[in-house]
Amino acid sequence: MSTIDLHTLTGAYALGALSEQESAEFTRHLAHCQACTQEVRELQETAARLALAVAEVPPAGLRTRVMAALPEVRQLPPRGRHASVVPMRRGPRHRLPYLAAAACLVVAAIAGGLAVKARNDADQQRDRSVRAEQQAAAVSALMAAPDATFHTTALKGGGSGTVVASRQRGQTAFLYHGLPALSGRRVYELWYSRNGTMEPAGLVETGRSSGAMLLTGGPRGADGVGVTAEPAGGSSRPTTAPLAVLRI
Repeated sequence: MSTIDLHTLTGAYALGALSEQESAEFTRHLAHCQACTQEVRELQETAARLALAVAEVPPAGLRTRVMAALPEVRQLPPRGRHASVVPMRRGPRHRLPYLAAAACLVVAAIAGGLAVKARNDADQQRDRSVRAEQQAAAVSALMAAPDATFHTTALKGGGSGTVVASRQRGQTAFLYHGLPALSGRRVYELWYSRNGTMEPAGLVETGRSSGAMLLTGGPRGADGVGVTAEPAGGSSRPTTAPLAVLRI
């Protein structure tokens, strides 16, 4: 393995994607290459933040709501072939059983609605977890690409971002940490910089201060990735000065 090859394996080494022989050779290389040592340290820290960022916690009280609602949801008894009709009596004493039955039906309907909502919440949470896992796997694979490049910088206003790009895979990812919440329902938007023109490349998920995402489109022909704060829903072109521009 040549020295040039070794310098390109920092991402794979940080993720433990090298073979035992390659890992041993790269470890010896780190003993006399300060630049690779620093880059490996930063990549390992970024990978750790990425793992924490995609972790999903079920909503508070979800299990409690589900367990509390289930005992109240009962199936209707089977209907007889010849159902008898009981005349309604007007006296208040005779209306009590009917009122009680109606109340029970209302309670059962409410409990059933809670159970359905809890189930839907669980399904949505599970879908978010699956998408997050798929995103994390894609970003990890991108980071391990032999030609992957990594550029990190601080953003104006707080937080930091790392752009990972692989022209072989045709993918770019943005890893972010400590982004402050934006006021006025604004969102963080990413852009590819191509010959001085900024092209939309995706929105950072609202409500997350740390995480990772794949950009829309590939890095071919791009010389950088910009980050701006835009109105809710994003913009077709930047409306504010970039918070950061990272080269790729």
